[in-house]
Amino acid sequence: MHVRLFESLHIFWLFVGIALMMLLFCEIGYQFGRYVFKRKDKDVPGPLGSMVGGLLGMLAFVLAFTFSIASSQHETRRDNVLEEANIIGTAYLRADLLDESSETIVKDLLKSYVDIRLDAARGGDINEALKESAAIHRQLWNAVSVYAIANPSPLTSLMIQATNDLIDMHEKRVTGALRNRIPFSIWLALAAITALAMIALGTQVGYSAKRRLIAVIPLVLAFAVLVTLVIDLNRPQSGLITVSQQSMVDLRSSMDGNKSDN
Repeated sequence: MHVRLFESLHIFWLFVGIALMMLLFCEIGYQFGRYVFKRKDKDVPGPLGSMVGGLLGMLAFVLAFTFSIASSQHETRRDNVLEEANIIGTAYLRADLLDESSETIVKDLLKSYVDIRLDAARGGDINEALKESAAIHRQLWNAVSVYAIANPSPLTSLMIQATNDLIDMHEKRVTGALRNRIPFSIWLALAAITALAMIALGTQVGYSAKRRLIAVIPLVLAFAVLVTLVIDLNRPQSGLITVSQQSMVDLRSSMDGNKSDN
């Protein structure tokens, strides 16, 4: 439930929330620095600057590492869409090897299958799409296997293989889209390092007794943009950076074109 709520938030509000949280931690550090400044000398301790630089460098490293994971997963999802479109297209063409009644059933099922995938990618109910996809898998397999048993030949084995590939590709795409996400432990580490870096930065600023917002705010906003970008890449279809479904759209259009040609 919490994951769904998080993914339903618009990316802009996520950016605002991240930026405000970072500013809050920075303010906590600032107040702590001012408190210590009032009780001790006015010189900023030497190790503090090194610690701030080290934490900011660590934060940049973890962000780069996390971005690399998110970017790799985004590429995998994009490749999966193209691969699935090719597999479905192959199955659609090989349906011509069946008799007329079986061909019509299989092609209609494949058209419905593509429509379901496109609807889910455009924001439809994922759970419902998975159930409908599984139902079409069963109907496709029944239609193809019944014909293959009645008419065993090398040509029907090609259709059997295409159907197998389509079913296997479904699991591959679901895994890439819904299960291959950035691990929670990495998000936890990123949040902890971000909080520590902002508190340390605020403490350093607090020692000077001047907020220096002209320097702090751009830094905070820059890191907030990077974190938001990683979150956006980790959400396949609910952010500004989405996985293109153009190959599936083109496939669906070609199916309608084949129908008109016939």
